[in-house]
Amino acid sequence: MVIKMSRPLHRGVPAIRVTSSSNGLLDSQVKEQIEKEELDRNQSSHRFPFWSLFSDNSPLTKYDATDNGFASDPFIVGTPRSRHRLTILLLKSSLVVIVILALTGSFWWTLSISTSSRGHIFHSSRRLQEQLVSDLWDIGELSFGTSRMKEIEFCPGELENYIPRFNVSENLDSGFSDGNEYDRVCRQGSRQNCLVLPPMNYKIPLRWPTGRDIIWVANVKITGQEVFTSGSLTKRMMMLEEEQISFRSASLMFDGVEDYSHQIAEMIGLRNESNFIQAGIRTILDIGCGYGSFGAHLFSEQILTICIANYESSGSQVQLTLERGLPAMIGSFSSKQLPHPSLSFDLLHCARCGIDWDKNDGSFLIEVDRVLRPGGYFVWTSPLINVQSSLRNKEKQKRWNFVRDFAENLCWELMSQQDETVVWKKTSKKTCYNSRISGSGPSICSKVQDVEFPYYRPLQNCIGGMHSRRWVPIEERATWPSRSNLNPSELALYGLHLDELNEDTANYRIIVRNYWSLLSPLIFSDYPKRPGDEDPSPPYNMLRNVLDMNARYGGLNAALLEARKSVWVMNVVPTTGPKYLPLILDRGYFGVLHDWCEAFPTYPRTYDMVHAEGLLSLESSQHWRCTMLDIFTEIDRMLRPEGWIIMLQGWIIIRDAALLIDSARVLTRRLKWEARVIEIESNNDERLLICQKPFFKRQPS
Repeated sequence: MVIKMSRPLHRGVPAIRVTSSSNGLLDSQVKEQIEKEELDRNQSSHRFPFWSLFSDNSPLTKYDATDNGFASDPFIVGTPRSRHRLTILLLKSSLVVIVILALTGSFWWTLSISTSSRGHIFHSSRRLQEQLVSDLWDIGELSFGTSRMKEIEFCPGELENYIPRFNVSENLDSGFSDGNEYDRVCRQGSRQNCLVLPPMNYKIPLRWPTGRDIIWVANVKITGQEVFTSGSLTKRMMMLEEEQISFRSASLMFDGVEDYSHQIAEMIGLRNESNFIQAGIRTILDIGCGYGSFGAHLFSEQILTICIANYESSGSQVQLTLERGLPAMIGSFSSKQLPHPSLSFDLLHCARCGIDWDKNDGSFLIEVDRVLRPGGYFVWTSPLINVQSSLRNKEKQKRWNFVRDFAENLCWELMSQQDETVVWKKTSKKTCYNSRISGSGPSICSKVQDVEFPYYRPLQNCIGGMHSRRWVPIEERATWPSRSNLNPSELALYGLHLDELNEDTANYRIIVRNYWSLLSPLIFSDYPKRPGDEDPSPPYNMLRNVLDMNARYGGLNAALLEARKSVWVMNVVPTTGPKYLPLILDRGYFGVLHDWCEAFPTYPRTYDMVHAEGLLSLESSQHWRCTMLDIFTEIDRMLRPEGWIIMLQGWIIIRDAALLIDSARVLTRRLKWEARVIEIESNNDERLLICQKPFFKRQPS
């Protein structure tokens, strides 16, 4: 992919670009362009938006889009009622005449050019034409004033942790209970297109890996009491120090994480946690993860642990985990299935996670079984498991007996039980379900019930995943990192050939290299090094949390890891696109299904970089079920602010069709983003839009 800078990065770009002499500027530009290039005869009939020059009542200009980000076709000619309007009309007419003369002259000049040079001229004339259109649109803005380019307003201060569709108090008022108040609920008009400001004393997070162990208190919503009174095993493993929360191993409590991980490995039958990979364990779903200490410890062993927990208005497990640079998202077992395919994870972990597994007729355990791969493990730590305690409390003993018996009916093997921890192993053989005593457990889902791609469907009371062609025990899969390169038989399940995946991987190698060749000068021009310091290879120590909004096969994730970038990627497969999420998960990455017309289940300011290749084309093919502005304000909500002097944060990279990129660039001004458009010479129909979200500090009220 060959790329060429076409527009500079503007900081603090105003709503309208005003020139001192619009007519003179256009005249000189047209003459200069005619001297350099000419337009091909076949392009002389190129559609040109002359109507925007004549229409005083037109609701849009090029940089004045509708909520969708697209200009409508406002061919409405108003009658001038003043001398001012007559002057503007004459100015526009003059511009049109100049353009027609320029195009006509270019046409006759083209006829005299030799055939051998026409290919180069066609390529250049197309750019000339596009630039001419762009300049005329800019001039057209002068006649409409600044009202059309009104910037998006900032949200009120109380919305600093705003997550659309998650509002516990409103859910309680609506009658939700029994854990359902934590669910995502769609309400008419619940989305607010405003820009979420950071907290008053927000600071740019520390660089990885320092940021894994130390975070700023002001960046998250948590009280000192929540720090010291939390009951979760891994929540207790932190200390409050002035403006920071420390997760370093400075106390005996932190030694418990390593000992706990070692204990789990031994209960599985391994020497220690470093052998998880050899046992087929690569991806772990940590339910109610505390603040991510379990996953942080296993990260050095190349184990990918994703945290899911309920929405919490304060002291959020998900928010603090993401602030540490660890994978996390809001998720609940209360009433809906998780937005993951069946057979997705190698191990599920729950350490005092707050879920009553004996409730709801065992449907929570059935959901665990659905997302757990054959041969995978379920690890549960709870006081309920303590034998001595249960013997003294008949109610606890009854609840433990229910979970133990239900797990057996799910064909889980009880591998080991120590103190408050128990480990089960899911069966690798489908024949186990047929050998159960009739009526002793949940039935197997029918093909109609067994949906492989559920998207927040109600919890099922039958065993899912049995009809999936991906029923492969974890011990029979290739171990990491070989797992990322699927073999031909595995790819055939998705209708793909090996050369298609190899081509995608090679393409993303080039894309990642080009992205960072663009970002590196910007990073180091704003972050001067001390004498003798070496340039870290971006995004190492610069970017950590990456969101891929249209992940396809997970190629970006693969290329970043291959390039040894110290990042993790949230791979999102849109509900409106091809369903390759199981492929991404089978490669050993993490991913989730999501509808981008809805709010993503995360807190504000949680991602360093957002990548969206082809997303706008995908949504436009669905006739824009929501506006481009809706999508962009959601991106802004998820992005961390940046500090140009301290470190780079908050990049958006969008690659799409040229027309869509031009429309997207319109909205970047309204969102106050600093934007740069890159032309891709290898593909004239695509452009690259790179934006940066500024760091707007909240002013004291």
